[in-house]
Amino acid sequence: MRVLMFGWEFPPHISGGLGTACYGLVKGLDHHKQEIIFVVPKLWGDEEPLADFVNASDVTLDYREKKFKSIWKNLTYLEVSSFLVPYLGPEEYQKFTDYAIHDRVDLDESIFTSKYAFSGKYGKNLMEEVSRYALTAAQIARDRDDFELIHAHDWLSFPAGIAAKEISGKPLIAHVHATEYDRSGESVNPPVFEIEKAGMEAADHILAVSHLTKNTIVNKYGIPAEKVSVLHNAVLDASIIKSKYQKKVPEKIVTFLGRITFQKGPEYFVEAAKKVIDRDPNVRFVMAGSGDLLNRMVDRVAELNIASKFHFTGFLKGDDVDHMYAISDVYVMPSVSEPFGISPLEAVRHNTPTIISKQSGVAEVLVNAIKIDFWDIDAMADAIFALLHYQSISNMFKELGSKELKRLKWEHVAERLVKTYEKILAEKS
Repeated sequence: MRVLMFGWEFPPHISGGLGTACYGLVKGLDHHKQEIIFVVPKLWGDEEPLADFVNASDVTLDYREKKFKSIWKNLTYLEVSSFLVPYLGPEEYQKFTDYAIHDRVDLDESIFTSKYAFSGKYGKNLMEEVSRYALTAAQIARDRDDFELIHAHDWLSFPAGIAAKEISGKPLIAHVHATEYDRSGESVNPPVFEIEKAGMEAADHILAVSHLTKNTIVNKYGIPAEKVSVLHNAVLDASIIKSKYQKKVPEKIVTFLGRITFQKGPEYFVEAAKKVIDRDPNVRFVMAGSGDLLNRMVDRVAELNIASKFHFTGFLKGDDVDHMYAISDVYVMPSVSEPFGISPLEAVRHNTPTIISKQSGVAEVLVNAIKIDFWDIDAMADAIFALLHYQSISNMFKELGSKELKRLKWEHVAERLVKTYEKILAEKS
């Protein structure tokens, strides 16, 4: 089977879990001998050759295609905002738009060129790039007839998937890794919500990374439940990582690793840290990541007078992430709303006992982790204290977690996805 797949990023150039999930899925599909045409706004040249990659920045548009005009008319959200950036909280979003709104360009002039140099990032011209990506997708779908269906990942690629479907008539799968409700709570950004909803409505089938996400799709976007199936994320390698990296401090280390935004619940981690340190001052807490709530968290740590035991590392990547997991005695993911959450699986791979919020998709597949409500800082603090001070409990989670990983592989996920592909094609034929 040959699939035309649209994403926004691919390792090693990623900013979060979306690129990691795309990599795992493509590698799993490659294991099952599926052929993937993977389109990204910008290729960097060092991507692992797992697919037939297409660099959208190299595609030349031919505006003699009449359908381009109808596709452009449907991209009305561009008129609402050309400076929207994903993963910002309401506070940082407001600051960003205050200056970005004064720095717009003539959109028609920039969009309607024969070639377009995508940044491949999440900058102030993001919505312009999303729009051009859709037009480019139409061109790719028109030029190539060697695919059987279309698979688009998240809202940034949904307009591209819709455009490719309009040109080719091939079925579209919309893969939802996160919704605007996960990123922003109830204060959703209307343009993103409308793009998500349009993508879900246009799709022949929707994949959700968890039952939690499926419920949001059904209840918030009005999509029939039978149109949505759940495809959990996984890990690339189920083996336990035995790192030689040693921590340089005698205290136990408790880690939060992720975007420091509303969605990830960093404030609950800080409040729980205070409770643990009051009971045992010989513990260090680490918040690894960046985001719009970072300054607020630094201020709160100072207010609580725990700064000598609390560390902010900034954004980590590559080996630094592995080193952080390796020196951690407990990993905590207190997400307010986490569609899935791959990081706890990575923590388990490093033999690190894990605490996760019940409001996460990974809680549906990771049995051997302590699960708490994100808002229950007393329960979080008690769980952290127990894992740090009762070695038998910690060892139990390490042993059971390593066994559990073996059933959470991307090739198993890809096998289920191939069956979904086959079912959709059978229904269409």
